Amino acid sequence: MTFRFRQGAFALSVLSALTLGNADSRGLLAQSDAVLHFEIEGLAEGDTVYLANYYGNKMYYADTAVVGKKGVFEYVSPPAEKGGKYGLVLPSSGFVEMVLSGGPVSLTADVANLPGSVKVEEGLDTELFYQYLAFIQDMRERRAPIDSRAKDSTITEAEMAQLKQDMSVLNLQVEAEQDRIQAEHGNTLFAKMIAMVQEPNVPDAPASASNPQLWRYYKFRDMFWDRVDFSDGRLVRDPALHNLLEQYWGGVMPQLPDTAMVEVHKLIGKASQDPDMFKYLVHFFTFSAEKSQVMCMDKLFVDMVDRYYSTGKADWLNEEQLKKVTDRAEDLRYALCGQRVPNIILPDTTQQNWVSLYDVEAEYTLLSIWESTCGHCKKEMPKLQELYEEWHPKGLEIYAIGNDFEPEPWLKFLKEKDISEWIHVSDNPQINAADSATALIMGGVTTLQSLNFRTTFDVFATPKMFLLDKDKKVIAKQVGAEQIGEILARETAQRAAE
Repeated sequence: MTFRFRQGAFALSVLSALTLGNADSRGLLAQSDAVLHFEIEGLAEGDTVYLANYYGNKMYYADTAVVGKKGVFEYVSPPAEKGGKYGLVLPSSGFVEMVLSGGPVSLTADVANLPGSVKVEEGLDTELFYQYLAFIQDMRERRAPIDSRAKDSTITEAEMAQLKQDMSVLNLQVEAEQDRIQAEHGNTLFAKMIAMVQEPNVPDAPASASNPQLWRYYKFRDMFWDRVDFSDGRLVRDPALHNLLEQYWGGVMPQLPDTAMVEVHKLIGKASQDPDMFKYLVHFFTFSAEKSQVMCMDKLFVDMVDRYYSTGKADWLNEEQLKKVTDRAEDLRYALCGQRVPNIILPDTTQQNWVSLYDVEAEYTLLSIWESTCGHCKKEMPKLQELYEEWHPKGLEIYAIGNDFEPEPWLKFLKEKDISEWIHVSDNPQINAADSATALIMGGVTTLQSLNFRTTFDVFATPKMFLLDKDKKVIAKQVGAEQIGEILARETAQRAAE
C-alpha cells in the first residue's frame, strides 16, 4: 500500500536534482532596490555561497557572495519578473531554498540543521514556503507509524481499512492546508506554486455517460492545466511546472501526433503573452517531440520548428543553434506520417532500367532501405519474405533500396538469397558522379531526392522501413517486419469495418 502526499516539488531534499550552470542566468539579476540578507551559523568568514535559481527541474548559477563575520552575506534581489524558487548553495553541499518575488528577504539558519533551523524574518513568500514545509514534515511524522503498520502482513482486513481511513484523513488535512493558503494568500507567488501541485477535483461521470471511466479521463484532461497561471513566467523557475509537463506529455496527452499538435499549440497559446513561459513551453515540447520514441511523433517536431523557429519566434537561439534545429527538421520533413513521400527513381538490378516508386500500383507499398552487409538487415530478410508471401496476394508490394555504396555486394546477396520477387533498386558511384547525376536529373531520368535518398529518408542506420498506402503516404515508419504485419492486419480490418 502506498501513501503519498500531493506535495509536488515541495520535498525536503533537492540536491538530487541540482545541476549548476549558467545557461539561464543572462539578465536574471538586473538592478533592484531589494536586498537578500542571510545569517547562517556554521559558515566561516571568507566562504563562498552561490545563489542559484531553478529553471524547470534544474538549477543554474545566478549570483555569488562571500561570507562576512558571523555568517552574514547578502545579494541584490532579482527583479520581480524574475522571481521564482531559488536556493543558496552552501559549502559542503548545504542547501537553503526560498521563494523570491522581487522584495527583500531575510533569514537565519544553522548549517547543522537544515532546513529545520531556518527562521524567516522578512519575505512573505519564503515565510509561507517554510511554514508549509514544517506542516508537511509534521504530516510525515504522523504518517510514519501508519506506513510501518501497513507493511505488517498479519494485520486484519478491519485494521487495514482503519489504516486507509487514517491515511485518507491525513491527505484531506494536506489538501485543506493547500486550500487555506489559496484562500488567505492567493495573490502570492507561493500560492500559485501550491496551486500547481493540487490535482484537479474531477467530478463523477453523469448517469448518461456510456463509459464513465473514459468520461472522467477527458474531464481530467480538460481540467489538468486549470491550476497553472500561464501568464506568470516566474513559474518556470519552479520544478512543479516541469513535473506537470512531463506528466502531461507521458501520461495524460494521447500519444498521437495529430492530437498532440492540437493540444500542444493550444497550451503554448496560453503562454503567448509571457516570454519566459512561452520559451519554456516551446523548448519543452520541441525537445520532447524530437527525442520521442513514439512512431510518427517527429511530425510534431517538424511542425514546432515551422511554427516557432523558422518564423523567428524562438528569438532566444543564436544563428548557429537555430540552423541546427531547422536543419534537423529538414532531415525529417520528407517522410512524415500522413504525408506523401517523394518519388524515388533508381535503377534495378540490371543497373539500366529505372524504376519509379510512384509507378508501383499496390494497396500498400513497403519502402525498405537496407544493406547487404548489415547484420540486422540479414535477420529481417527472411521475415520480409514471409510477410511478402502472406500479404502480396492482398495488395502489398515491396520497393527495396540497396544502401550499399558499391553494387557488387548488393547484387551478390540478392543472387545468393534468391530474393527476386520484390522490386530491388539502388544507386552506384557512376550515376552519383557529378556530371552523370546532373545529366540524369536535367534529362528527367531521375531526381535529386532520388539520388540523395539517404538524406531524403534520414538514413543513419539500416534497415529503415516505411509502410505506404496506395497514394504513397506514410502509414507507419521505422518498424520491423512483424510490426508491419500487425499494422496491415489492423488496416485491412478497419477498411472492412467501414
